Amino acid sequence: MTARLADIAVQAGVSEATVSRVLNGKPGVAATTRESVLAALDVLGYERPVKLRRRSEGLVGLITPELENPIFPAFAQVIAQGLTRQGYTPVLATQTPGGSTEDELTEMLVDRGVAGIIFVSGLHADTTADTGRYERLHGQGVPFVLVNGFSEGVRAPFVSPDDRAAMRLAVTHLVSLGHERIGLALGPERFVPVQRKIEGFTRTVREHFGTDGRDPAEFVQHSLYTLEGGQAAAAALLERDCTAMVCASDMMALGAIRAARQRGLAVPGDVSVIGFDDSPLIAFTDPPLTTIRQPVTAMGQAAVRTLLEEIGGTPAPHSEFVFLPELVVRGSTASRRRSGPAASAERTTAGVQDPTAG
Repeated sequence: MTARLADIAVQAGVSEATVSRVLNGKPGVAATTRESVLAALDVLGYERPVKLRRRSEGLVGLITPELENPIFPAFAQVIAQGLTRQGYTPVLATQTPGGSTEDELTEMLVDRGVAGIIFVSGLHADTTADTGRYERLHGQGVPFVLVNGFSEGVRAPFVSPDDRAAMRLAVTHLVSLGHERIGLALGPERFVPVQRKIEGFTRTVREHFGTDGRDPAEFVQHSLYTLEGGQAAAAALLERDCTAMVCASDMMALGAIRAARQRGLAVPGDVSVIGFDDSPLIAFTDPPLTTIRQPVTAMGQAAVRTLLEEIGGTPAPHSEFVFLPELVVRGSTASRRRSGPAASAERTTAGVQDPTAG
């Protein structure tokens, strides 16, 4: 017991006496200190005393499109932690190819009496999808919040990153390094975040280079939000002599690096690559990836806070909470070589590892 108290005290940054007071349910401990001790218990893997276990306020559903892209588990962790701290039990429901759809998962959660639902990158982001499903959810009295994507036709609070600002950050960074032929690799055009990224990209390119006969749209390549999708999109952009690429996800960026290396091009020596998300572990690729950091923690916490206000009877207006992204410069971007990629293609890259290889 003494060893356990010491461990918890170190983890929480408090005295052993304070830990003892919390574990025994004694008064005189600040709420923030109590939360720190309980969090330390959880981190160290100790079971909370029965009298300290918070009674669940109910279930809250969290629907994500998949879990292979690291950004979705990152959102799920932040949202689940936020809900748990408020006494709710998160229920993660993930779509699978050929398996459960968003509508089926929603129906399952409603049948189980969830207090509310948070949708991450769901059909609300697809401009071709029927938004009537969300009106029906309204009719069932289930509060919900939508993350990443916006629709005028859906009466609900939205939480999004500023995709246009993200592209401004990325393009401006590459222009400052001397790049002029900059490509954009991203997902299908029907999605709201994709459309916003294209708007930000083309506007920023025109601001820097004016109308010199080049149409920025010619350097936009649609594909899938996967490593293979990024590889295919990058291959097409390299055919257009791009010396730099902005990718709409970190997974696509890793595929772009693979495509460049398959052509004997060095990253960032010949081609600069920027990702989007700043997914966990992305700083440890080879080279470490320059990326646009999506404010996952702030967005996830805002989604939880907004949903709980809805559940509590003080609904937010039909509005969008937009969070500013951040450029994280690492090792996959560098000044443009004046010789360009074509002259560099004959150089060997022996010994250079594929960042996506195990």
